Amino acid sequence: MTVLLEARHLKKRFGGNEAVSDVSFAVHEGECVVIAGDNGAGKSTVIKMISGVYTPTSGDVQFDGQRLTGKPPEAVRSAGIETIYQDLALADNLDPGLNLYLGREKTRRILGLSFLDRAAMRNSAIEVLKGLGIVIPDPSAPVRELSGGQRQAIAIARAVHWQARLVIMDEPTAALGVPEQRQVMALIERLKSKGVGIILISHNLPDIFAAADRIVVLARGKVAGERRPSETSDEEIVRMMMGATL
Repeated sequence: MTVLLEARHLKKRFGGNEAVSDVSFAVHEGECVVIAGDNGAGKSTVIKMISGVYTPTSGDVQFDGQRLTGKPPEAVRSAGIETIYQDLALADNLDPGLNLYLGREKTRRILGLSFLDRAAMRNSAIEVLKGLGIVIPDPSAPVRELSGGQRQAIAIARAVHWQARLVIMDEPTAALGVPEQRQVMALIERLKSKGVGIILISHNLPDIFAAADRIVVLARGKVAGERRPSETSDEEIVRMMMGATL
């Protein structure tokens, strides 16, 4: 498989605190790499360095042969990396179509004036969601009326629509019920089948083993181990998360 992303010896300091001290891993096309770890392990700091929110103190991020280290989030998104944070960054008062195009709205001109083309954005959202196997009963309804799984699907659909080659998901099943968790796992499999690389941040063992092609475990800002799900167990991953292997 083609290597999409390489993170090399990432380190991040905040004043005297070293949140991440040495993290390296790679992601291939159509592969889901789970970054596992307990609270404070450095998971969020790592993805923020990849997505451009933080500049690494040292280390390097390469994506599709292009150096992304230190580039702003807009440049990272333009390169083909979309990050879906826990809050999903959805506007609750807007429908799925407007959320799909949030910040990139489609317009049309009438008598020389520019208006939002709500119908075009709504129809586009329906097609993208349909391609992911998701049907929204009322595509004109504001997203605050949708279930947690449907909201997560809209955030994923937005990444797909803007042709992301790598999607980073931060705890995508947090606060979801079991049926919605299964729906998100199914969406991850559909993305992989399209050749999209995925970084999934999680500390939930069932999610880790359900989604991962490879598991990279962080503890105290370092890589405590890397395993394929078939080569490890819940117990070993927990020991790594607790830092027992460092």
